[in-house]
Amino acid sequence: METQRLLAEEKQGRGDTNVAILGDPSRSGLVRLGSRASEPERLDVVFPVLHGTFGEDGTLQGLLEMAAIPFVGCGTLASACGMDKVTMKALFKDAGLPICRHTWLLRSDWDHDQNKVIRKIIREIGFPCFIKPANLGSSVGVSKATDKKSLAKGIDLAARYDRKIMIEEEVVGREIECAVIGNEEPRASLPGEYVIHEESARFLDYTEKYSSTGHVEFLVPAKIPKATVKKIQAMAAVAYKSIDASGLSRVDFFLKPDGELLINEINTLPGLTEVSGFPKMWEATGVPFKSVIDQLIQMAIERHRERARNETSI
Repeated sequence: METQRLLAEEKQGRGDTNVAILGDPSRSGLVRLGSRASEPERLDVVFPVLHGTFGEDGTLQGLLEMAAIPFVGCGTLASACGMDKVTMKALFKDAGLPICRHTWLLRSDWDHDQNKVIRKIIREIGFPCFIKPANLGSSVGVSKATDKKSLAKGIDLAARYDRKIMIEEEVVGREIECAVIGNEEPRASLPGEYVIHEESARFLDYTEKYSSTGHVEFLVPAKIPKATVKKIQAMAAVAYKSIDASGLSRVDFFLKPDGELLINEINTLPGLTEVSGFPKMWEATGVPFKSVIDQLIQMAIERHRERARNETSI
């Protein structure tokens, strides 16, 4: 109850109480700062419901690990690898998973010689292609290029958000998702599918994902053969393990017209709202959302205990 009161005061901006989490295991918990400083208030489990920079890229996870506080979801390394699309693709490839053709560059490469970069992309990827900041999600900064002009414009946009930029071939096919939970033994849900009903919705950008435009519908379970479902679930588990994920993740796929499956990416902190695909896929699998949350909390505690077994001094 004391922890709830402190958090409420912080939210309302009342009183002289300021609280923080310190990267110090000897002061693990919610620490009061200033004149009212006292012993830390214990936090049983932190649920990091944050997206993007600092929230799901391993930064917050690193702080919580340093503070010896249990938390839901992937650890520092898996979160960082899941955010960096270049590293993620390399790990997928090393695990034997099929991925689409891609290349990447640094913002400094673009600043130094734009013509050289464009020639490289045309040679290795061609048009049409997609340009993405390597370390962002929710399709922020993503654009489609069909010629040199739109390619340059797309790189300029992506370079506003990240120093590392990825360029991928366009894959024509269905967009399938699979939810995964677990630590050492991950379990995969029935897959769901994003169906685009409107031609103007060229791809699942930020607006289409988070606004009720009516252009896109999420169907679960996806209408695909049972053999394909099993293959997706198996590949999702391999992708999960390839980055050493824990707790939860969502794995995204492309299903081509000829039946070929490609791994697109893994999201280590998927949306958990009433309109998000992750809880819908587990509901369709027969696992109520409340049960999913209970399991995630239990897995966070188990992971924390496992981490506590490590010797950190010599």
